[in-house]
Amino acid sequence: MKKALLAGILIALCTTSFARAQSDFYAGKRITIIVGSESGGGYDTHARVMSRHFGRFIAGNPTVIVQNMPGAGSIVATNYLANVAPKDGTSIGLIQRTMLTAKLARLDGVQFDPMQINWVGNLTIETGMVVSWHSHPVKTAQDLFAHELIVGGAGVAADTEATPRLLNAVLGTKFKIVSGYRGNTNILLALENGEIGGLGDWAWPNIKTRRPDFLRDRKINLIMQLGFEKLNDAPADIPLVMDFAKTDDDRKVLQLYFAQKQVARPVIAPPGVGADRIKELRVAFNSMVQDKEAIIDATRSGVEISATTAEDIGKVMALIAATPPHIADRLAEAIKPR
Repeated sequence: MKKALLAGILIALCTTSFARAQSDFYAGKRITIIVGSESGGGYDTHARVMSRHFGRFIAGNPTVIVQNMPGAGSIVATNYLANVAPKDGTSIGLIQRTMLTAKLARLDGVQFDPMQINWVGNLTIETGMVVSWHSHPVKTAQDLFAHELIVGGAGVAADTEATPRLLNAVLGTKFKIVSGYRGNTNILLALENGEIGGLGDWAWPNIKTRRPDFLRDRKINLIMQLGFEKLNDAPADIPLVMDFAKTDDDRKVLQLYFAQKQVARPVIAPPGVGADRIKELRVAFNSMVQDKEAIIDATRSGVEISATTAEDIGKVMALIAATPPHIADRLAEAIKPR
């Protein structure tokens, strides 16, 4: 009896010491969210909402700040997180979804392995839209195959560039990409100023929440839905990108690429962060995305939270890892900058 009691006390002491170590680690510390895009856009807004709430769900209540690190569609930020950032859980990232297939697609400058990244969670799922300005002659999906649509791009790996390159290569559309914009904020200014004719991939939640006037005043044409299934809250007559696949391989390439839409706002930690710390971050993330205060803040900020877990991201990564070589080759060739 005494031995059992002593063993119970020792276990309790060890458990308490471990919990205290977990609690003490973040006390007085600061967590930096590295955002792989410019300030003012959807990724940045999600990160700033997260920064206002994430610390409440971590023992020690650390301060959480945002640092923007745009460049090459999040390649710069992801390289930094993988190779330079501290590996103790004080640096995490909110990166663009195309980083999931960045190595598979053989994008230039990639110095990380997506399979080695620690996935903390995903803030939202989203379907993209091809859009054009209301006065542009390209007004329907069929027009994309007959007329050129000049679209703005924010980096070789960004959706705004990779998606129209993919559609040109796989489906035969006639997008012309003007690269060099720092992000969607600048692309939208260019659209309104007549510098470009549309966007090759614009998230439907961002259209609704950040520029509802475009829909209300019919300033844009909604041309094609970019995802696996049609949206419930979009006009039913807008066709789905999958409907234009001519062969089974075409469909597989599109499915591989658009699987990333299920992980629209991935939050990551660098490779090498300890398993206990990763678990702590994931538990905090899962609590935060269910918190009413955080959800209300997101809505007021013009973004949505429709979160998925690290395990859900793992399923998408398993799909990517199981890609047949010839499909991977087609994807890499399709989205390669010309």
